[in-house]
Amino acid sequence: MLPEEIIIAPVVTEKSNDQLQEGKYTFKVNKKATKVEIAKAVEKLFEVKVLNVNTITVRGKKKRVGYHVGKTSDWKKAIVTIDTNPGEETYLTKGGKEVKVSKKYKDSIDEFMGA
Repeated sequence: MLPEEIIIAPVVTEKSNDQLQEGKYTFKVNKKATKVEIAKAVEKLFEVKVLNVNTITVRGKKKRVGYHVGKTSDWKKAIVTIDTNPGEETYLTKGGKEVKVSKKYKDSIDEFMGA
């Protein structure tokens, strides 16, 4: 799946707005997407470093219009935690030499609230 097919829309509620300070962003995602696919899609679309992904399947509600009774569709919600303080990563090479890599990651998702 393409990243645009995985991430459908941001979920904007009071609770999700409170979690923005902690680096947690809430998205409506494709029901068939896995946590790994969601993390890769968010990293590719928004150029941030994803630390954790929690998913929830939200059940549809029963709705009634006059005599007719129906049900809204089920959907999947993902709460993505990003790294708010991206820094240099250090690792050891084959010869035991220490190498530092600084990748250009953002510390927030600017497009989330339409900013």
